[in-house]
Amino acid sequence: MPARTAQQLIDRLQKQPPAIYHRGKRVLDVTTEPGFKNGVQSLASLYDHQWENRDVALYPSPDSGDLVSKTFMIPTTQDELSAIGDAMHQRAEFTQGMMGRMPDYLNRSLAGYAGSADFLAVQGEQFAVNMRNYYQHVRENDLALTHTLINPQINRAVSAAKQKDPFLTARVVSENDAGFVVRGARMLATLPISDEIMVFPSTLLRSPEEDAPYAFGFAIPNHTDGLKFQCRETLDYGRSAYDHPLGARYEEMDAVVFFDDVFVPWERVFLYRDVEVCNNAYLATGTVLHMAHQVVCKAIAKTEYLLGLASLLVDAIGIEPFQHVQDKIAEIWINLETMKALRFTAEYQAQPNQYGVMTPAHAPIDAARNLYPKLYPRMVEIIKHLGASGLVAMPTEADVNGPLSAEIEKYYQSARLDAHDRIPLFRLAWDTALSAFGSRQTHYEYYFFGDPVRMSMALFRTHDRTAYMETVRDFLNRSA
Repeated sequence: MPARTAQQLIDRLQKQPPAIYHRGKRVLDVTTEPGFKNGVQSLASLYDHQWENRDVALYPSPDSGDLVSKTFMIPTTQDELSAIGDAMHQRAEFTQGMMGRMPDYLNRSLAGYAGSADFLAVQGEQFAVNMRNYYQHVRENDLALTHTLINPQINRAVSAAKQKDPFLTARVVSENDAGFVVRGARMLATLPISDEIMVFPSTLLRSPEEDAPYAFGFAIPNHTDGLKFQCRETLDYGRSAYDHPLGARYEEMDAVVFFDDVFVPWERVFLYRDVEVCNNAYLATGTVLHMAHQVVCKAIAKTEYLLGLASLLVDAIGIEPFQHVQDKIAEIWINLETMKALRFTAEYQAQPNQYGVMTPAHAPIDAARNLYPKLYPRMVEIIKHLGASGLVAMPTEADVNGPLSAEIEKYYQSARLDAHDRIPLFRLAWDTALSAFGSRQTHYEYYFFGDPVRMSMALFRTHDRTAYMETVRDFLNRSA
């Protein structure tokens, strides 16, 4: 079928509900459950949004001819790669960059793997066939995916195979001609309010050979028997969008995934018990670069939002004459232009990989995904500094309409806004920087691709600095 609509997403979640657990009970219908339903509506709105912006967001499927999401496209030219970036930026802009795991992210993962599926064939041709078939299935049905890549935080000093219980981490129990059985746990599945889950190796951490029973890549429906999602406490407290403008809209949810003897059919398996292939899969296929391309587009949209928000705060209370204020706004603007430049360079310097997939340039993508975890907390700090005490003194919607409404109207005005307009603006800034939702966003951005120190270590290992060293050696030789 062609790209989905909002109602089609909601209908599927109601007909095939995942086993989601929250606050001590199973959630029977995420489309109506408090704490989940608004996030489902925001996710669903992306599907109507793509039809409203079809020229940017959709393209004809190479198989069916139906219009499907451009975020599934396997690019072969730089123009196609840039068009994908435009689609991803537009969708991220629609959500202020606050949905970090919108479907685009894993759509790019699938496109990367499917376009370079020949790499998976080193384990056997069927693994490559499985990936291509699954990619087509997800694209043609416009499914939304979550994923889980890392092991539970139990004893991080030893590998999965050396934990006190071999089934603390998701592990193969047995196999037969039809598939294999998995038991254990994985984390951290963001967006369990989705259709299916990809269970893959880490994009960053490498496994030792002893972890072969834990080395696999597969995808199954979220309603599969034995698959359970234990969610953290929701950050949508059931308040109005006036009181919690972000938290009441963009609760994606995070979950630890339990595999209670879950059966995985062979046709849904892409990596299996080959530690070397699992360790190298993301980089060898270029998949991690396509995923990071989406992250950069999302980060640009998020920074645009922060620049607009900070500028409105400055204008509202008339603090633009202060030098430190101008310096802070300039800092956010520089961050925005830096991320835009890294995206442009990644697309402009893109090259086809050995499988013919036009792949974003590694260096600028790596720079962006290592830089933004440092930029985002600082920009949130700027929002706090600009809003100051005003961020913790805003009344609620009930107060604005309550017995002190006249006093609130008088005393909550600002230099350029009346109270009616100032209060929602400052509540938005509060929800961005200080609320539970805002704090989760800051934590999430910092650890988006994993521990930033480990990411820096990976960058140190994978980027050759020899040419720069030789330039300095040549200078020293000339100086002798």
